[in-house]
Amino acid sequence: MKSTLNRSVFALATILAIGAAGPVAAQDKGLKKYESGNKEFWTHPPDDWFLGDETEAQKGLAPPSGPPTGASDAELAALIKKIKLPEGFKIEVYASGVLAARQMAWGDKGTLFVGSFGLGNVYAIKDVGGKKEVKTILKGLNMPTGLAFKDGALYVIAVDKLIRYDNAEANLDNLGQGKVVYDDMPSYAAHGWKYLAPDKDGWFYVPFGPPFNIGIPPTSVSQIRRVDPKTGNAEIVALGVRNSVGGDVDPRTGKYFFTENARDWMSDDIPSDKLNMVSRLGEHFGYPYCHQGDLPDPKFAMGHQCSEFTPPVLNLGAHVAPLGMKFYTGDQFPPEYKNAILIAEHGSWNRHKYQGARIVRVNVDPDGKNAKQTVFAEGWIEGDQGYLGRPDDIILDKDGSILVADDWAGAIYRISYSK
Repeated sequence: MKSTLNRSVFALATILAIGAAGPVAAQDKGLKKYESGNKEFWTHPPDDWFLGDETEAQKGLAPPSGPPTGASDAELAALIKKIKLPEGFKIEVYASGVLAARQMAWGDKGTLFVGSFGLGNVYAIKDVGGKKEVKTILKGLNMPTGLAFKDGALYVIAVDKLIRYDNAEANLDNLGQGKVVYDDMPSYAAHGWKYLAPDKDGWFYVPFGPPFNIGIPPTSVSQIRRVDPKTGNAEIVALGVRNSVGGDVDPRTGKYFFTENARDWMSDDIPSDKLNMVSRLGEHFGYPYCHQGDLPDPKFAMGHQCSEFTPPVLNLGAHVAPLGMKFYTGDQFPPEYKNAILIAEHGSWNRHKYQGARIVRVNVDPDGKNAKQTVFAEGWIEGDQGYLGRPDDIILDKDGSILVADDWAGAIYRISYSK
């Protein structure tokens, strides 16, 4: 799947490419099946690679496509009236026209940088006379979903390259080619989009997803690395991770927590997506052998027991698709939000009745124990499969409010609290 495809073309290819994947895809009683355990599949996957091997019970399910031009201002105004929040909280549209918006990062001078899924764009949003101006500052990158800002430089990760753009806020009209600071990464587009989580030392946690739904992964993926953007040095900190597109460092301990999307095509209700914590270097979180901490894979367990692997901090629910997350360190929200995790759930596709597409709050002890989940914001789904929006990242604003990215509606929301 090429980075220049927009979401509507991506979904159209999903429908039209069924059965057109050559020797990689095979038919079994009308169900799609993929021979994904070979390098040819990894390097040249079919357009609908992410579907995995269909089952009779879930036959025909496929990712939906959002509006290619995002939601209009009128549609967004109507949408936010449907979002349910705890008492005292308010949601408003911060910026519209941010197509396929993914991870956000603040510049030192108040510029909000936003990556994108599928379009290859990176955006800069500035306040101009009280209105938010959205500028496309980079184009044609390969899935630039992950961003970070450090020491005046914008860092963009685009599948197999971590690129630094120096003095970014002063050069929004011409960032140039940037400098590649780390590229020891496979070029697999499938599950190759990434997320950047800075730690206190200035290194970035970077997840590497496997290029299929389920299988024995290449040794360079299904892991999380910690990368030093100054030197290009890196270390593997976690193994056995399926698809993580969100994480943050606990301000209380410095430990890395991350969200993980579980495999598809087991059923509507299993396995559960997860919230995990890295407690020691090199621990294994189970993929592809074990899911949700206690569910051996029916094909790939291969004699492994779930007790061999690190259990999740919390099971979040089946097919809720947790993506961007942040520890809330502001002072605007009520006391129970302090150091809690806010997770943006993108929502289901491999389920007959969608769930997710909301924001949840997880309160958890510094050691990863006693995790409890509470729904914070919901209302982005109507009926069984009617998306109005799909939250995918969260960032704290300087006043203690939060911003939420939505790649379906192409918008950024602001959620604030007042007593």
